[in-house]
Amino acid sequence: MPSSSSFTSLAEKLRLRLVDQVRGVFNDVESGQQPVPPSDEALFAKDSPIRMVHADVIAMMVGGIRSLLLQMLHPHALQGVLDHSNFRADMHGRLRRTARFIAVTTYGHRDEAMKAVKRVNRIHARIGGTLPDGTPYAATDPRVLAWVHVAEATSFLAAYLRHVRPDMPGREQDEYYRQFAVIARALGADPVPTDRREAEAIFRKLRGDLSSSPAAREVADLVLNQRPEGAPPAVQAMLGSEAVALLPPFARSMLGLERPGLVAIPARAATWGMARTLRWAFRQN
Repeated sequence: MPSSSSFTSLAEKLRLRLVDQVRGVFNDVESGQQPVPPSDEALFAKDSPIRMVHADVIAMMVGGIRSLLLQMLHPHALQGVLDHSNFRADMHGRLRRTARFIAVTTYGHRDEAMKAVKRVNRIHARIGGTLPDGTPYAATDPRVLAWVHVAEATSFLAAYLRHVRPDMPGREQDEYYRQFAVIARALGADPVPTDRREAEAIFRKLRGDLSSSPAAREVADLVLNQRPEGAPPAVQAMLGSEAVALLPPFARSMLGLERPGLVAIPARAATWGMARTLRWAFRQN
């Protein structure tokens, strides 16, 4: 009979393998990219709401998918992706770069965080064009950036409340919006919510800028069915199902998506179980 130490050694090997697999999804390990080291001189204090919310892998993945689906309903944001991104060939790379930016601005040294912001602003300054109807668009448009931000902030927090901490106090939720607003303003977004009430009001206000289109539905299908390297298809299906369930009804309708029915129950249970496993694995590091 194997000894308890053998079981402990096997468990540790499996844990480390799991950690490596997850890090491989979010970091370009082939080029030597390493996870962002948390800094004591980050923009946000340790254990503050934004660092807690952005630390949960599963909630961020579910929230990230929800956010992308919402963003593609804005014709300017959508056209920018269609015209200036190779997302069809490298969806994983796009998601990885977004995750890297969030990690650097949340946990990295404040100087590195602001360098990342300036780099994104330089990229945005080069992105522009016209919509199919001839309307000009620019990635630096404060109102478009505001929609991208509110889609991200509401999505990350909604997924965190659903999968991690349903009883998160309202004051901490408001602080999350205040903290995330620091990055949004640095990127040029306006208006930017600083609490739950403002987030709801801005979301409603900007909803009028959204529109449905075959292109938006195509991108939504790609987002929901893409297979990041190292991520089993079943995992992506679970995350996508949860993201769609968290979408407002109007967004599902505009994207031609249906709210997951009874089949979503096992997916939700599996997602919660996977989240607990990942928290255990990373907590040991």
